[in-house]
Amino acid sequence: MADRDPVPLPAEVRAKLAELELELSEGDITQKGYEKKRSKLIGAYFPQSPGMDPSTGQERRTPVTPSSSRYHRRRSSGSRDERYRSDVHTEAVQAALAKHKERKMAVPMPSKRRSLVVQTSMDAYTPPDTSSGSEGEGRGDEDEGGDGEEEDEEDGGGGGGGGGGGTSSSREGSISMEHWISRAIHGTSSTTTTSSTASSSSSSTRSGGSGAAAGGRLADVLAQHVHISAHHLRRHHHHHHHRHKTENHSAPPDVTSYTNNTANATADGIQVERAPGAGTAAQRQTPKYGNAELMETGDGVPVSSRVSAKIQQLVNTLKRPKRPPLREFFVDDFEELLEVQQPDPNQPKAEGAQMAAMQGEQLGVVTNWPPSLEAALQRWGTISPKAPCLTTMDTNGKPLYVLTYGKLWSRSVKVAYNLLHKLGTKQEPLVKPGDRVALVFPNNDPAAFMTAFYGCLLAEVVPVPIEVPLTRKDAGSQQIGFLLGSCGVTVALTSDACHKGLPKSPTGEIPQFKGWPKVLWFVAESKHLSKPPRDWFPHIKDANQDTAYIEYKTCKDGSVLGVTVMRIATLTHCQALTQSCSYTEAETIVNVLDFKKDVGLWHAILTSVMNMMHVISIPYALMKVNPLSWIQKVCQYKAKVACVKSRDMHWALVAHREQRDVNLSSLRMLVVADGSNPWSISSCDAFLNVFQTKGLKPEVICPCASSPEALTVAIRRPAEEGSTPPGRGVLSMQGLSHGVIRVDSEEKLSVLTLQDVGSVMPGGMMCAVRLEGVPQLCKTDEIGELCVCTVATGTSYYGLAGMTKNTFEVFPVCSNGTPISEFPFTRTGLLGFIGPAGLIFVAGKMDGLMVVGGRRHNADDIVATALAVEPMKFVYRGRIAVFSITVLHDERIVVAAEQRPDSTEEDSFQWMSRVLQAIDGIHQVGVYCLALVPSNTLPKTPLGGIHLSETKQLFLEGALHPCNVLMCPHTCVTNLPKPRQKQPEIGPASVMVGNLVSGKRIAQASGRDLGQIEDNDQARKFLFLSEVLQWRAQTTPDHVLYTLLNSRGTIASSLTCVQLHKRAEKIAAMLGERGHLQDGDHVALVYPPGIDLIVAFYGCLYAGCVPITVRPPHPQNIATTLPTVKMIVEVSRSVCVMTTQVINKLLRSKEASAAVDVRSWPPVLDTDDLPKKKPPLLHKPSNPDTLAYLDFSVSTTGMLAGVKMSHTATSAFCRSIKLQCELYPSREVAICLDPYCGLGFVLWCLCSVYSGHQSILIPPSELEVNPALWLSAVSQYKVRDTFCSYSVMELCTKGLGLQTDSLKSRGLDLSRVRTCVVVAEERPRIALTQSFSKLFKDLGLHPRAVSTSFGCRVNLAICLQGTSGPDPTTVFVDMRALRHDRVRLVERGSPHSLPLMESGKILPGVRIIIANPETKGPMGESHLGEIWVHSGHNASGYFTVYGDEALQSDHFNSRLSFGDTQTVWARTGYLGFLRRTELTDASGERHDALYVVGALEEAMELRGMRYHPIDIETSVIRTHKSITECAVFTWTNLLVVVVELDGSEQEALDLVPLVTNVVLEEHYLIVGVVVVVDIGVIPINSRGEKQRMHLRDGFLADQLDPIYVAYNM
Repeated sequence: MADRDPVPLPAEVRAKLAELELELSEGDITQKGYEKKRSKLIGAYFPQSPGMDPSTGQERRTPVTPSSSRYHRRRSSGSRDERYRSDVHTEAVQAALAKHKERKMAVPMPSKRRSLVVQTSMDAYTPPDTSSGSEGEGRGDEDEGGDGEEEDEEDGGGGGGGGGGGTSSSREGSISMEHWISRAIHGTSSTTTTSSTASSSSSSTRSGGSGAAAGGRLADVLAQHVHISAHHLRRHHHHHHHRHKTENHSAPPDVTSYTNNTANATADGIQVERAPGAGTAAQRQTPKYGNAELMETGDGVPVSSRVSAKIQQLVNTLKRPKRPPLREFFVDDFEELLEVQQPDPNQPKAEGAQMAAMQGEQLGVVTNWPPSLEAALQRWGTISPKAPCLTTMDTNGKPLYVLTYGKLWSRSVKVAYNLLHKLGTKQEPLVKPGDRVALVFPNNDPAAFMTAFYGCLLAEVVPVPIEVPLTRKDAGSQQIGFLLGSCGVTVALTSDACHKGLPKSPTGEIPQFKGWPKVLWFVAESKHLSKPPRDWFPHIKDANQDTAYIEYKTCKDGSVLGVTVMRIATLTHCQALTQSCSYTEAETIVNVLDFKKDVGLWHAILTSVMNMMHVISIPYALMKVNPLSWIQKVCQYKAKVACVKSRDMHWALVAHREQRDVNLSSLRMLVVADGSNPWSISSCDAFLNVFQTKGLKPEVICPCASSPEALTVAIRRPAEEGSTPPGRGVLSMQGLSHGVIRVDSEEKLSVLTLQDVGSVMPGGMMCAVRLEGVPQLCKTDEIGELCVCTVATGTSYYGLAGMTKNTFEVFPVCSNGTPISEFPFTRTGLLGFIGPAGLIFVAGKMDGLMVVGGRRHNADDIVATALAVEPMKFVYRGRIAVFSITVLHDERIVVAAEQRPDSTEEDSFQWMSRVLQAIDGIHQVGVYCLALVPSNTLPKTPLGGIHLSETKQLFLEGALHPCNVLMCPHTCVTNLPKPRQKQPEIGPASVMVGNLVSGKRIAQASGRDLGQIEDNDQARKFLFLSEVLQWRAQTTPDHVLYTLLNSRGTIASSLTCVQLHKRAEKIAAMLGERGHLQDGDHVALVYPPGIDLIVAFYGCLYAGCVPITVRPPHPQNIATTLPTVKMIVEVSRSVCVMTTQVINKLLRSKEASAAVDVRSWPPVLDTDDLPKKKPPLLHKPSNPDTLAYLDFSVSTTGMLAGVKMSHTATSAFCRSIKLQCELYPSREVAICLDPYCGLGFVLWCLCSVYSGHQSILIPPSELEVNPALWLSAVSQYKVRDTFCSYSVMELCTKGLGLQTDSLKSRGLDLSRVRTCVVVAEERPRIALTQSFSKLFKDLGLHPRAVSTSFGCRVNLAICLQGTSGPDPTTVFVDMRALRHDRVRLVERGSPHSLPLMESGKILPGVRIIIANPETKGPMGESHLGEIWVHSGHNASGYFTVYGDEALQSDHFNSRLSFGDTQTVWARTGYLGFLRRTELTDASGERHDALYVVGALEEAMELRGMRYHPIDIETSVIRTHKSITECAVFTWTNLLVVVVELDGSEQEALDLVPLVTNVVLEEHYLIVGVVVVVDIGVIPINSRGEKQRMHLRDGFLADQLDPIYVAYNM
């Protein structure tokens, strides 16, 4: 089929076909019916080969297969000739994509905030279905690359239109590769057997050799493509077309208030919203739109929202079969096993015999060849000074200047003299022979460069040609600077114009470029130089072993090396080129290449002078303006030779249109410099196709292969009569990825067509060696690195002995280990093999190699595949970068491309998803990340190609600023550790001896025993706090208990014992009178933090009521804060609410009535004007176990829980704190906490009354006005003990960070603080406490003073640092062991280590044990388990309306399943462990430290392991400077990461790959969704804890207004 030209179809048949297509795309005809009718129509015009399915016949000019036309942009007849688009690779890609048309895609499109979308575009993504090929689309045919500026493709640019194997017609001339290879492999007679074994791959789902094409392999990419019923499909199409017609780009309607409105206009708008769920909801026939769709999610919770529809879709997509299971593992320095990709037993292996090294022809020395290049220059400069050497062009293509050999000689002599004698002083010349100097010349001035280069050779100085640095921070300039520094360069030669153009400082000096050594700029132009004396001549020697020049080379990682080339090597290389290219004197050669290095330097600067040739130099700037300029110059000068890259041929094709007077018959040789790029073949073929009619002979095209180390590796000779015809090989990509050569006979999809690059250079010897390990010769059917042995190569990397040995001193060995030659070989950095008739084939570069899952892929091949995906109108050709990054022990492929400014979100996204499919289909490898950036933003090399390492660097730093990102970690990452299977824990059967469980001490500890402490605690006489207050009011009436500060730091109000008592009596009277309350009624106290709250609390105790403190609603945010107030009032069964007048008004305001039902409030009493009278008598509770108060709090998971505190527990609590902190009446304690629940409330309201100390109260809200308020108060009142929350500490750290000096000058002194306790119910935040300590160390704060406390719902304070115990200790545990519920202590700084700080000392009267949360058995020491607590101040139960008894008894009255089964414990719901330390506590015992790891209800079970959100969040926050906060939660087994972005919205998409990478690397988890939001979106409660469940609800209800949401595939 490929070699026969099909009959062109008549117009009427085409019209009928078009009609058919339309019917199919409208869904009016099935695929089967369509194919039947179609094959009938075109059957007559296609010569059928037997056994070929009629529907696959393809016609070259306008493809009409359903598969390709769907993806093919129709071109109008006037556009570029179709042949260059439809080359083999494009067809292959389309066929691979066509396999996807049946299975609908279900990739949710990312959502962006409007401001991020440059053009308005649809909010949702339509799966690429049949309608995307509809007739009306894509008619406006845009030119592929007429404008040079945007088309800058350099080496990797993917040759001619679309890159890809040769056009099918040009195969006849090739040597039979099949035959050669089958001979190479055990001489098997047929090729089919070998290729059938070759065609199945490790990741492929196909059987042996069946030609089931890439379809099966594609199953891995984006499976779960839901089949859509015809009804749905049709409806969907109508919308699709409708959208195209009406350009309805308005913002999507608000779907929240929808009924099922089917008017067409709205339906269309909604369709825009609704498409993400298109696939998933297909089975239900009723029309559903946007948010109106109820979806059953994984949790069985019906969720109604657009976001969750997308997530559901993602979940469905991810349910598809993963790649095949992998077997072996490697241990990641610990039990956790990461899978290692195992070779598939069926993968192709090399089977040929060992290759033999290939010898080139003899280097025939011609008698008149000069003994050195300088000698040649001297000869031509003196005997034919008028002969032209170099003609330069201006940007209009006019000859600017002709340099003759005479001028070149005299000027070079002048440069040499000035270099040696005019720099520095006579005694101390700056430059001596053998020194290195930099040559900095622009690309449009070859004459100045040539003069300077030969000047250096004559002076025996070593030139180092480099690019002109344009700005101080050029891409890669730092590495160039490093090279110059290591070469010891102190002088830079440059031209006048270039010197003027360099960036200057205000004083006119040239600044030092980033990373550069200090250099002297020396303008090497004749008019600036002094004439050498008459008697001065340069010393001209024969070529010797000295270094002639150093060529720079940029490595894969961006580092720059200098390859030194000796004079003898330079000369030998010129001789070898002269012999290969048959150069003769005075030939004219047109050069488009960079003359500073590589092929351009070798042909147009060195070899040309040896042969006195005339070079016509075409600058890059002229090529940009006029891509045809080089062809015009070949005609004008009747040039014999031209040196170009495939890019230049491609541009000429695009631009030639119908150029009349082109005649290329003078060309005898067209050197294609990047012939080693396999994709150059398509440019060569296409170029020949067009220009053959213009006199171009086929044998003229001469691809060459070269590398900086080995110089010219091979070059195809201009054909003489009877020489070998050029070779072609059509190789299987699948085979190549396993490093073997297989001719692809049956599968036309994933092939690489190679052309030979000629034979071994004269005087050289070549072989191919294995890529890994010992340089062993390859087998004949194996791909290896080509190595050459000849004089004409580089000799070293300057200054790098080790790397030099590895590259320039290689001794290839046979399979038995003997070296094949006594001479060293040089590695070329090229991958390839030596084919039949000694032809060299190059399949790629070592630098472009990416090893993914044990298979090798070449970046160039992947670029070509991406470029072959139609339509190309969304991205620029040749502005595409492919590189790999290492994530989780394997390389991952990243594709970055520049997006055209006029493409919509939708277009780009569609293109991206197609690229993913195509790459998977053809290479069977997943792309980890595809990023599109705005046009012209990828870093460029000086000649306009893409600077790969710089692009990679930007990507990894999060500075690439893409405008579109698609990550596919789910498809790529196949080496995650096995999900964990739970092991049975120690059960009662284990031996328990005394306090040991399975050989370890049982993890239990206790605070001091309350019974044994002798203290003169007067308050102990009283059972009730109300009695303590009455006693204090009588004995010390004027002692101040409370002082409240305002934001200015002055005292707002204070309370003495008697004042508090009197005001509490009045409240009690009012409650009895106005409220008619009975004994035991519940009263809600809604007060701002302050004195009124305390008074109201004791008033309730006096009246015998049970108080509940409630945070008042926030006046600016009533809608969200008031419902919580209402809920607490209702759940606590409060019969009345006490509050201030201001809040009372607020509760009845208009805003309030919008938020809650105001009529249903219980009676509200305001306590601003109290009655004057006392109550008849104060209530005394009958039983100390009755309720004292209720403590309500909302947990981080969004649960509202109230606990009951009895009078006994309250008094025990106060006593415990008094003992731990040594509180007595003469003390002052500063408290900056919210007084509504937990320890905060106890410290604010209760402790002062019990212990008699003065509490200085600082409402945390006042710190927002004056961040220094708390610390100033601590300093001013000379406080020794202070309590705060994490939010307060954070406010001080962030708000006062830069003001420590000014605070110090104002006399702020924290040196008296001995305890500063953070009141918390979570794992201590070490980073925050440490930065706080460091920051305020200058103000006298002792680092030992800062500690944390720990409490929870069942016991409001379990640990508190206190005054006497040892300092809090910190341990480092292995985070991976923690996921398996194990504790493994590691050294500080070891990988995966996590610091944990002890949560303060266990309070007196508290006992702790660590128990297994599942089996309830006791745990050994240093084992992770749930913390259980037994204490006199445990709460006595939950207070709920529903009275859920089981929960109650489980949480508050648990018993161990074995061991001490008598004690009743309360379960805290937190995981932690106990560890005995070397320290001793006050009683002289060894101190037991308690480490809290995290709440059980917050922990996420993923892959069978337990993750604490804070650990993932910490990793994520570290990954980029713009991430200020992060919260994670799970949704149907997907991990959702929400990050707050502090930066421009343009940075939002940079975060997606970084977040995904870090979570994979550090936690072995794949992130499902990344949500980027504004600062302050993640809700935080009063304790400074993240409300992750609120966030999750907000996300699912689409209320976050995210900047960007990325759904990882």
